[in-house]
Amino acid sequence: MTTHAHATARLHELLERYRRPAVSLGSVLCDDHPTTDIALTVVGSDLGVETVTFGELRQRSERLAVGLAALGLERGDRVATLMGKSADLVTTLLAVWRCGAVHVPLFTAFAPPAIDLRLAASGARIVVVDDAQRSKLDDTGFEGPVLIAGDVPGGSTGNGDPPDVALAGDDPFIVNYTSGTTGPPKGVATPVWSIAAMRFYLERGLGVEDDDVYWNAADPGWAYGLFYAVVAPLAAGRPTTLLAAPFAPELAWQVLADLEVTNLAAAPAVYRALRSACPEGRGSSLRRLSSAGEPLDADTLGWARDALGIEIRDHYGQTELGMAIANAWHPELRQAVKLGSMGTPLPGWTVQVLRDDGAVAGPGELGQVAVDVTASPAMPFSGYVDAPERTAKRLSADGRWYLTGDTATRDADGYFFFAARDDDVIIAAGYRIGPFEIESVLVEHPDVVEAAVVGIPDERGGEVIAAFVVLRAGARADDSLSSEFQQLVKGRNAAHAYPRVVRFVDALPRNPSGKVQRYLLRAPEGEGHR
Repeated sequence: MTTHAHATARLHELLERYRRPAVSLGSVLCDDHPTTDIALTVVGSDLGVETVTFGELRQRSERLAVGLAALGLERGDRVATLMGKSADLVTTLLAVWRCGAVHVPLFTAFAPPAIDLRLAASGARIVVVDDAQRSKLDDTGFEGPVLIAGDVPGGSTGNGDPPDVALAGDDPFIVNYTSGTTGPPKGVATPVWSIAAMRFYLERGLGVEDDDVYWNAADPGWAYGLFYAVVAPLAAGRPTTLLAAPFAPELAWQVLADLEVTNLAAAPAVYRALRSACPEGRGSSLRRLSSAGEPLDADTLGWARDALGIEIRDHYGQTELGMAIANAWHPELRQAVKLGSMGTPLPGWTVQVLRDDGAVAGPGELGQVAVDVTASPAMPFSGYVDAPERTAKRLSADGRWYLTGDTATRDADGYFFFAARDDDVIIAAGYRIGPFEIESVLVEHPDVVEAAVVGIPDERGGEVIAAFVVLRAGARADDSLSSEFQQLVKGRNAAHAYPRVVRFVDALPRNPSGKVQRYLLRAPEGEGHR
């Protein structure tokens, strides 16, 4: 058996385990593991460390589950959490799942309207909230029970046998809402069996091993953090690290050193921040770095290689999919990394680039990333919650292809290269241009901290390329520098694919998950620019 076939066999073994007609999430995520094994390492802003074993997690979550059941929580009910990264969060999730209920994550940076939208859309029955977040609910229409994190309904005794409601493999246990970069947030139900794909990505994509100190820095208010910083490690019985403090690069470097982290997964923005505060003479124990959420720029990749002696491996997924494409770390799937590529499809995924006419694009040809639903056993998406029309827009007419809305190219070796969200592709001078290929050149300039590229209407029709640039402190924002940027892109890219317009901004507009909101940059002057 080849190494790739061995990895595929592992995926199917996991799928069989979690597709059963009755799965106790309390058991598979907690109780089946040795009680003395560490489940969580929680680091505070003062660098104090709390470790929680699986045995302690079981006791805490069973006690809370008794209290939730006393409130009438039943199988299939929705419970929302507005909580930071903490042991209380993981305790709450396990308690919810012991009751057979469904978790709805809420990001703590949300304002009340964003919270209200998700509570109403999900039909949440109960909200569990950090005390510091409680006041936000006063400005929503939610009328159900609100529990403060750490409190147990009915007092401290938690009398009664803890619930252990089994779910079928196809039942949902999480409903995430998308970030809303391309329209109103959409509800995505995650089935129990997709824990198999989460574990597979943890093992094969991220390459987390038994002796790793693993830290996924993503927030559990979003799918990547929830799936791969919480659910997958619990399922695999691997310790996971949670930073219960706002991210700061200096603090993060101290956590990496104090805990001797070996395996780090984070968004590109985290790596750029780490680069900005990289300490001298660090004795890093890091051996694997992974990134997801947005493409990585060449400068950050080069920094990691030169300063840390490690390559950052880029991965690709969506809330709807989980992780489908990766520069995988596990020896069974590891390949050479190609600069700018997000890798190749993981086992369980058949992915292509489709042209506008629905045909498979040739090597180097820009098109939409599409997943073959009929040939992708790891594909969990079955439609948006209560939104058949929005679901239909994501599927090809024959139902075979799930259309991601992301554009990319694929080379002759099968590596995918991200270009843009489909809505962000620029049509200029008759060419389809992905903004990332221009942005990655701009950030090579020593005066550029960040850049975002969009198409703006041209008085002659069509679009012209506009670059919004954040400069380093002390850099001159003038026409001469704009000209430098244009010449740099012309020399590295092509004569037609350079920014005709350069605008200097203090910061790029981002949504709560950190992704650039390009539609604000396309807005008329003064509406979306800072």
